[in-house]
Amino acid sequence: MPENIDSLLPTAKEIQRQAALKEAEKADQYARTAAAAEAEKRALLEKLGKPSGLSEDEKVKLASSVIQRAVRNGLTEVQVYRFPNVLCTDRGRAINQMEPGWEKTLTGIPKEIFQLWNDYLKPRGYRISYQVIDFPGGLPGDIGVTIHWGE
Repeated sequence: MPENIDSLLPTAKEIQRQAALKEAEKADQYARTAAAAEAEKRALLEKLGKPSGLSEDEKVKLASSVIQRAVRNGLTEVQVYRFPNVLCTDRGRAINQMEPGWEKTLTGIPKEIFQLWNDYLKPRGYRISYQVIDFPGGLPGDIGVTIHWGE
C-alpha cells in the first residue's frame, strides 16, 4: 500500500461527510435566496397596497398619455394595470363573480385607478373592466384593469 494513501484517497465516510456539508451549504443558500425573494415580494405588495403618491393632475396626465398611445396604435382599449389578487380584500372573488359592489374590495393603486376612472374618464364615455386574467391552480390569480373607448 502506498505510504500517503490517506492523503490521496479519503475514506468513503469522509467523502459522505464532505458531500453532506456541500448539500447543507446549497440548502442554506436556497433558503436565504427564497427568504430574500419573499421579503421583496412583501415589500412590493405593501407598496402597491398604498396610494401611489401622485397628484390628481399627474394621474390624469398619465392616463391621457397611455390612452393616446393606444389610440395612435389603432386600439379601442388598453390594459392599464395588472395586480395580484391579494390587493383585493376578498382576493378577487367579487370581481371574478361580477358581484355588484366589487369595487369596494379594491385597495391601494387598483382602488386609485377605479377612482380616477369614476371621477374623470367615466363622465367622458370611457368604460373600465377589472377581470381575473389567470387562474393558477384553478384559483383566481392576477387581475387586469382595462380602459375601453370603442364600441
